[in-house]
Amino acid sequence: MSDTTLGRENAVARSASNLYRAVWRWHFYAGLMVLPFMITLAVTGALYLFKDEIDTSVYSDLKRVTVAQTKVTPEVMVDAALANYPGTAVKYLDPATPGSSAEITVASADFGKLAVYVNPYDGSVLGALPDRGTIMWTIRYLHSLKYFGDGARMVIELAGGWSILLVGTGFYLWWPRGKKGVVTVRGKPKNRMFWRDLHAVTGLFAGVFIVFLAITGMPWSGVWGEKVNEWANGSNFGYPSGVRVDVPMSGEHLDHVAKTSWSLEQARLPESSAAAGTPIGLNRAVETFDRLGLHRGYTVAIPGKPTVVYTGSVYPDAASQQRVIHLDQYSGEPLIDMGFADYGLGGKWMEWGISVHMGQEFGLVTQLVLLAACLGIVLLAVSAGVMWWKRRPTGSLGVPPLPDDPKAFRGLIAILALGGIAFPLVGISLLVMLALDWAGTRVMRPRFA
Repeated sequence: MSDTTLGRENAVARSASNLYRAVWRWHFYAGLMVLPFMITLAVTGALYLFKDEIDTSVYSDLKRVTVAQTKVTPEVMVDAALANYPGTAVKYLDPATPGSSAEITVASADFGKLAVYVNPYDGSVLGALPDRGTIMWTIRYLHSLKYFGDGARMVIELAGGWSILLVGTGFYLWWPRGKKGVVTVRGKPKNRMFWRDLHAVTGLFAGVFIVFLAITGMPWSGVWGEKVNEWANGSNFGYPSGVRVDVPMSGEHLDHVAKTSWSLEQARLPESSAAAGTPIGLNRAVETFDRLGLHRGYTVAIPGKPTVVYTGSVYPDAASQQRVIHLDQYSGEPLIDMGFADYGLGGKWMEWGISVHMGQEFGLVTQLVLLAACLGIVLLAVSAGVMWWKRRPTGSLGVPPLPDDPKAFRGLIAILALGGIAFPLVGISLLVMLALDWAGTRVMRPRFA
């Protein structure tokens, strides 16, 4: 072998080694950024996968009833709820199954909003909870960081973007490069090799789900999700193109009166014609929704003003069965009737992804697969922490070493730039981290074991 050939091979090896160091360094940074959030999201997400099962079990005295032959009308149920909890009825939730109770949302100046549970067969009031006060609503708010204000939605976007970076750099570090890839766990728990292999093997399985969950979680983010929603549904009064909206429209949004799908957060409510006569009432509205084939378990927003409509909306486990119908409260005529089939291609994919993300699509199979993924994410984070602890230098954070040739960062930075363009908030955070990394290396070079 000539000296020229040997020199070229050495140069290639050094270049590969430098790129490996650069990727390893940013894999470490990505882990610092998101692993604490990933553990929280994985644990709360795993619980939320079984929201119906958990809530039905915990609140069985409120949510389950004995099936009988005849039912009382929705207005009788509303009257019973108001007799026990005076106020204004604002929503009626149709029983999803024969053994389910009805839920009436009552608003009062004294106690805020309450979810009052009523037996649909005899009209008896079973009890009440604060509106969205169940354990699963608490878990959902923890998962979405809603308890921490609107700024937390930006944290979701950062965590999602950095999670994708974590998976991409991790896959590069695992890639065999001419050797056998690690697909089994070697050694024993006292050895660092055991934890490194456990981390790599778990990452191969969980990484695919991390990317999927990060992308499908982005619709709830503060910058990307909001802007994409405006772009996708900002025209035609917030409805997908092709949906008939040639009726008087109000300035109120559907999401403000009834929790709706991501695709319809910008959708505006049509107006009822107050000159049309006497309101049809809740009984006739429910009869109309049933006749139009609205999926069981739908919610009816009860109009509280002369120009407001009856809105029936349902978002079952299967995204394809989503549907929203607005009825004129005087004539009972459907003003807008739209469902999943009316969404654009992007909206359909987004709604389907959200449905899978929440463990709804395909039933128990999805729940169990995503449960395994959530457990894998926790194991991934734990193994990363143990692996770092075993190799950390005394008195140092243990940041992986800088490459000998700074040019090794060029390719990595180009990839990061593409991600920053797709997710602007993540791009800004990448620039901040680059600046901090550059400043840190000028002050002190980290020591390694």
